[in-house]
Order: sequence, then structure tokens, then C-alpha cells
Amino acid sequence: MNNPVVSREEWLDARRALLATEKEETKLRDRIRAERQAMPWVKVDKNYTFDTPTGKKTLADLFDGRSQLIIYHFMFGPDWDAGCPGCSFLADHIDGTLAHLNNHDVTYVNVSRAPLDKIEAYKKRMGWKAPWVSSFGSDFNFDYHVSFTKEELDSGAVFYNFRETPRDQAHDELPGMSVFFRDEDGTIYHTYSDYARGGEEILTTLMILDRAPKGRNETGTLSFVKRHDEYEEAPKAHSCCA
Repeated sequence: MNNPVVSREEWLDARRALLATEKEETKLRDRIRAERQAMPWVKVDKNYTFDTPTGKKTLADLFDGRSQLIIYHFMFGPDWDAGCPGCSFLADHIDGTLAHLNNHDVTYVNVSRAPLDKIEAYKKRMGWKAPWVSSFGSDFNFDYHVSFTKEELDSGAVFYNFRETPRDQAHDELPGMSVFFRDEDGTIYHTYSDYARGGEEILTTLMILDRAPKGRNETGTLSFVKRHDEYEEAPKAHSCCA
């Protein structure tokens, strides 16, 4: 690291300059949130069903009595032995939010194409509580552009992140998040989706690392991430705080 070492007064000048930029970022985030919530909606006309621990459920059932549903498209293909490490990293951040989301009329559900027995086994291994259902045998993942057929991949490009994405940047499963609203009459609307790095703000570990001297210290996006039970050293209390 080659950061200059300066006096406290010079450091304060640099920090105030950065603060001005940070305030610009905050205002831009506020504007983006407003534009996101003003987006037009699309009526969901298709009937989707999912395998859940309590039997088959429809998309409407996944709302669990609430009006808003956030679905994370968790990369876990039917023939995979475990879920994607990056999606698992995101899942590590979710359980603590569930009570707050539910209280705010929002239901959060993971959806993958892996069969339910594989999902349940991996969820148990990871120790997560968030609802997780299987869309195996459904068009859901394909319709929301996070799963792709061999024919699509062989064509040289797939439609992902609202554009044609070259084959060398694609996979049979890719991550994303889709959001739905259920009206009082039962009509369901698709209100929002994001893909790729679109949901990065949810990854609070990254937001913390962004404040550390070495930052994310990546060789590629999320290159340092492993499943939380695969790190060489388990988290432990610092000696000063034990």
C-alpha cells in the first residue's frame, strides 16, 4: 500500500473533500430509490407453482399473506451438489432482516431450480432460516431470465441483465432478484428486477470492507468469497473483547 502519510490537518482536508463526494452519492441513491419505486408494473398472468416443505404452492401463496414479495434467484441448478458460493454469501446476510421485512409487509423467499431435497440439505448445512423453494419443472427461472437452456447458451448469447449477454459471460444459472406486489383482489404484478451486481448493496460485508484500508482486496468480483463453513479459520473473539 502506497498511501501518503500526512498531518492531521491535511487528513481532515482530504476527509472533508471525500465527505462532499459521499453526500453526492447519498443524494444519488435517494434519487434512484425514488425512480425505482415509480417504475411501471407488469401484470403476472402466468400460473407458477413451486415445491415447498409444506407441499406445492403458487406464486400467490409465497406472499404468505403479505402484499410484497422479494424473490432472490439463488444459483443452484438441478444437477449441482451445492449452491453458488456468491449466492451463499448473500444468503448469510438475510436471516437477521426477516423479522423487520415481515413487519414491513414484505416476504422474502429464495428460489432455485434444484430439487427440494437438495435445497433442504444445503439449507441445513448452512444453518439458514429464510424460506427457500424449488422451481424445478417450472418456467419461472427462465421467464425471469436467470436460467438458460442449452439451446440458448449454444446460440452464443443469452438475455440477461436487460441485454444480450455473450456466452462467455453466461452460465446455465445466474443470480438476480425479482419483486412482486399482490393487490387486494389477488392480482400480482412484477414491479422490479435486478441482476449481476445490481443487488450489491445488500451485501453489507462488502460495505464494511469498503471502509477498511485494503477494501475488498479482490482479484475479481467476490474472488475472496467462500461458503462460510469452508474458510480455514472460524470466526473467533478478539483477545481484547473475549
